[in-house]
Amino acid sequence: MEKFQAVLNLHHKHQSALGYSLVTLLTVGTERIFSTAVFQCPCTASWNLLYGLVFLLVPALALFLLGYVLNARTWRLLTGCCARDACKGCCAPCHCLQVCVQLSGVAAVAPLTWVAVALLGGTFYECAASGSKVMARLMCPESEPDCAAQLPLVPCNQAEAPVQDLLKSLRAHSQLLGWFLIAAIIIIVLIVTSITQCISPVSFMQLKFWKIYLEQEQKILENQARDHAAELAKENVKCFFDCSQPKELNTPTMEHWKQISSLYTFNAKKQYYSTLHKYVNENVKSQNIIASEEDTIVSALAFVDTPGMKTTTDL
Repeated sequence: MEKFQAVLNLHHKHQSALGYSLVTLLTVGTERIFSTAVFQCPCTASWNLLYGLVFLLVPALALFLLGYVLNARTWRLLTGCCARDACKGCCAPCHCLQVCVQLSGVAAVAPLTWVAVALLGGTFYECAASGSKVMARLMCPESEPDCAAQLPLVPCNQAEAPVQDLLKSLRAHSQLLGWFLIAAIIIIVLIVTSITQCISPVSFMQLKFWKIYLEQEQKILENQARDHAAELAKENVKCFFDCSQPKELNTPTMEHWKQISSLYTFNAKKQYYSTLHKYVNENVKSQNIIASEEDTIVSALAFVDTPGMKTTTDL
């Protein structure tokens, strides 16, 4: 039992890293299946380029959009924004734009992994490049007049010997692009992470405490919500069968739910650890928690909007 608890603690502690690792492994595995079992280069000048690019880029686009769908911040930002009184609950345009940029960065992990792994494998690039007229002009020597016509046959090993040797060059180009992409991703992630941490308005130890607080708040909120919902449902069913009037239960109004569902904004003068924390303290003074000009969206605090909420099934 103690070992099982230790595994759970390790999972909670490194949940983000494990999540990214799992996404990467699934992406790599899916790409291998596509390149070996599904992909069949047509080996024609008219189809090679389109066919190869579709397999290289369309799955990446699908993974990018899926990254938006599976991020809870997307639905915090969008839910209810098309209602008539949406302006009251939606964040400022500049805040929305900043959140969209952050969401795009997170959503780009899986598609970039797909493209990098596909380039290292070389299958998709070889097919696409062999159908490109630009690549034909660059790779085919003038002494080989039939090279451009036979280049689309190279991925299927149907070209004549001198032209068929260009397959190694195509694979080398693909793998070089793959390694350059991986290096660029690592450098960009390192730079962005370093800058994000450097401009963090709170210290390292406070961030650790903050994450512990959010974990506990989410756990208690879910338990309390479950108990309250069960009590409300029990009372309604009881009154239905008894034909009696229900007793009054204090349930948050639609406006209250809307306010604690808004995106978190940081204010150095009033350091609240969540939107719920802000609502509880600010609602005592007023009936609204409208963001002030001093409230900002901080990249280092993006985790505040997604404690224990990683997919749409959690919403």
